[in-house]
Amino acid sequence: MSAPDVRIREQLRLPLERPVADAAFVVSDSNAEAVRTLAAWPDGAGAVMALHGPAGTGKSRLAALWAERVGALPLHGGEAALIDPLELEGRLVLLDCADEADDETLFHLINLAHAAGGALLLVARAAPRDWIVGLPDLRSRLNAVRAVTLAAPDDAVLSAILRARFAERSITPSDDLIDYLVRRLDRSAEAAARLVARLDALHRPVTRALAREVLEKLDEAE
Repeated sequence: MSAPDVRIREQLRLPLERPVADAAFVVSDSNAEAVRTLAAWPDGAGAVMALHGPAGTGKSRLAALWAERVGALPLHGGEAALIDPLELEGRLVLLDCADEADDETLFHLINLAHAAGGALLLVARAAPRDWIVGLPDLRSRLNAVRAVTLAAPDDAVLSAILRARFAERSITPSDDLIDYLVRRLDRSAEAAARLVARLDALHRPVTRALAREVLEKLDEAE
């Protein structure tokens, strides 16, 4: 992470516009701990917390739902450097793609989160202790951040992901097809999206037989 050039950046004014988070969120064994933790946070036990896990585990959606519930200001990656820190003091803040923010910004956000009424939720794939930073003081703060992990999608979450990807393409899959795919797909949102795109591109009725054909071709390609 490199420090931003404060001479050329223009500060953004609050509030920033964000789309409303989708209220549909499947709670399962892979994310239940994170859901329970956020339901009661901030709880006075610490002003900074991190959600981390593989792509497609629902980190951003869960964090956005939390932000809507508590009235937190949602920020994304490097744009946090464009906000006047004085406007963030005492605020609840969500920083998605937090590992993309520069060291100086992260350092100030963590410090501001400890002000009365403040809290900072960090979202990234890796835990804060694994982020590459150059400031020693930031390193120590990140190492102390409470981190909650979201695991790779289990059956319930992968089923929901598949149905959502099919719905985006106006395809209504049968329950039998979803069960078949869940048993055979890699546990990732990317694998689900890639398969649905291949099925849709064939412009044929999406059946179990067609799914088997596409899966076999994907296996051969890999």
